[in-house]
Amino acid sequence: MLNVRDVLRAYLHGYFPMGDPDDGNVYWCRPRRRAVFPLDTYRASRVVRRLVRDNVFDIQINRDFNAVIAHCAKPRRHENETWISDEIVAVYLELHSLGLAHSVECYADGELAGGLYGIALGGAFFGESMFFRQPNASKVAFDALVRQLKLQRFDLLDAQIMNPHLEFLGAVEIDHEEYMRQVAMALEKKISFL
Repeated sequence: MLNVRDVLRAYLHGYFPMGDPDDGNVYWCRPRRRAVFPLDTYRASRVVRRLVRDNVFDIQINRDFNAVIAHCAKPRRHENETWISDEIVAVYLELHSLGLAHSVECYADGELAGGLYGIALGGAFFGESMFFRQPNASKVAFDALVRQLKLQRFDLLDAQIMNPHLEFLGAVEIDHEEYMRQVAMALEKKISFL
């Protein structure tokens, strides 16, 4: 059974949990190449900068973590399954209640339009998942996350496994040894996400 202690210990050693929709089990993943966002070189796209400038979305932190993780746990368009199992949801809800898991949300006309969630440990933020219900809402939430991490002087934004969307947002891949070096340095910091 997945629990908070094991999840936190896993992050410290470069692992993260992933549910298998076929057998219902949760497995520990530790990719050889890790997707991370260099916070010092991140630059939002022109579209995102315009949306932020024009205040198209009301950006909130931790306003409705439960709704964010519930939306992230739904299968994506053109997919029938998700890696975010009920067991994973339960543990991250507990991590949120402990002040370790956080969400960034975008609202449009009072309705949740997109968001993301992850875990903050020391100066590292381990991004878990994002979703959108309106175009670009998850990208604006991501931009807000990066701004918050920079404000609080975080060193590492982990995105786990590279995909085209993460690459578009500016993620780069590093090898496991470099990743663990960055994790160790980031965890030495005693800072808060908020």
